[in-house]
Amino acid sequence: MASNSDELVGEVLAHAESYVRAFNSGDPTAVDRLYTEDAVSVWEKGKPVSGAERRAGLAEYLAQGPVMKIDVLETYVTSDTAMLAVDWTIEIPGAERQQGIGVDILRRGADGRWLFAIDNPYGSDV
Repeated sequence: MASNSDELVGEVLAHAESYVRAFNSGDPTAVDRLYTEDAVSVWEKGKPVSGAERRAGLAEYLAQGPVMKIDVLETYVTSDTAMLAVDWTIEIPGAERQQGIGVDILRRGADGRWLFAIDNPYGSDV
């Protein structure tokens, strides 16, 4: 039988897979459901965005038709908090390929769902 920690790691990895499916669908509402209400995204160094600004930026980006692939490098879970380190690539039709190693922080809500609280796609290389 898997330990609670193994089960939690499995849940976080399943959340990451759900994120990629939602992202690749191009549906900003589906992607936004995977974030906490107060989530912060750091798509540009020193410029964290949240709320309506984060949602609008996400919708604008997804309108370009990006396709993401990920390889989870590390996953750590304690209680209701998780950290993911993810090696990702994004292909956008007619644009240069993007890639990075992201560091994401997730929180587990009272309903048991994991949601992104901090989305930092470039990790410390922002």
